[in-house]
Amino acid sequence: MIQFRRMFKPGWLWLGVITAVLSTPVAHGCEIPVGLVMELTGPAGEYGQAAAKSVEMAFRDVNTASSAQGCRLVAVTKDSQSQASVAVDAANQLLQLNKVPVIIGGIISSTTIPILTTVAGPAKILQVSPAASSPKLTTISREAKNQGLFLRTITSDALQGTVAARYALDQGFKKIAVIYVNNDFGVSLHAEFSRAFKALGGSILVATPYNERQSSYAAEVTTALAGHPDALYLISTPVDGATIARTWISQGGTRKLLLNDGMNSADFISAVGAKYLNEAFGTSSGTQPSASTAYFEQTFKTYSGIDPASPAADRAYDAGAIVGLALASSTKRDAATLRATIGRLTDPKGEVIHAGSSEFSKALGLLKAGKTVRYEGVIGPVIFDTSGDITGPFRLWRITNGKVTTVGEMSAEVVSTLKARVGP
Repeated sequence: MIQFRRMFKPGWLWLGVITAVLSTPVAHGCEIPVGLVMELTGPAGEYGQAAAKSVEMAFRDVNTASSAQGCRLVAVTKDSQSQASVAVDAANQLLQLNKVPVIIGGIISSTTIPILTTVAGPAKILQVSPAASSPKLTTISREAKNQGLFLRTITSDALQGTVAARYALDQGFKKIAVIYVNNDFGVSLHAEFSRAFKALGGSILVATPYNERQSSYAAEVTTALAGHPDALYLISTPVDGATIARTWISQGGTRKLLLNDGMNSADFISAVGAKYLNEAFGTSSGTQPSASTAYFEQTFKTYSGIDPASPAADRAYDAGAIVGLALASSTKRDAATLRATIGRLTDPKGEVIHAGSSEFSKALGLLKAGKTVRYEGVIGPVIFDTSGDITGPFRLWRITNGKVTTVGEMSAEVVSTLKARVGP
């Protein structure tokens, strides 16, 4: 996967954010640059590499379907290196130099939030994240009143934390220690999980944050072990998470682990050792399988060389498809036009279309005829609320003999009921 590792070159001057709205009509015989800010390297590199290729495949399918009103969609990809400051610089470059009408990214909340608050939000351009799950993004969208210009194709951790709490109790984990990454994602998920776990009858013995890229996590592990928990909830990314898990096990910690969505990772399992993880469980934002799901599973590995089950891959395709179809069916590239078009693409009452170039041709024809579409993507029907959030089921999984195996699902309806029981 060397081709993904386009490293950001430091030293760019801060030029400020361009706030002019891009409203130039789309010309024929051209290219439409679309900005991607992805975590291609750093702790979240595994996610960003899969997501970038998913978006590129979606653009390929849109280009095959339409040539985007005479124009070809081109992904202009920048590596955030999993760092907020680098992500902001990358987003500014895309806006100022490449004149992109949309930014897709970041993958993690700690890069997505600063892009939204310092670049995309002030510039009033559309931003779509495939995998940033912090509840803080909902709050920002509501308070900014930005006309729905931030969207994400993953459920909020306000829901994942509640689902993880119920799943932990169902496995008999009554007294838990939590080690969580000290960033927007980790802090938010820990808070949501802890509140729900306590409300449902569990006990948090110790909760300790950690900073990324440390050479050792022995101090954090020692703190978490002090309460003698019967399980550990590890909220992390594969690289740091593997170091923490190895330290935990070597110091005699229980092998009963609860893991967040991004830890569904072959690299994590390999780095820790499969034999130590047979009592590890996890939750992920789920899917409602459709023809799009089957298409993606059959096509993505051949296109990219990456497992279609990689975290963020499925929902990144949907993000790319929605953005690409909006650009392909619009005569303007300003944010208001694109957001309105996305509304027509994700209409619950629209005609159902799925992933792939032939389906995208059908969608573009329907939109041209003044009709609406219900895009049932790789993750299922994609319908955004006024804050840019989606709802959906959650996948329940465990690690068995070195493989991540789905063992159940919590439907959107059950999640909503559980959330109502726990409280806002």
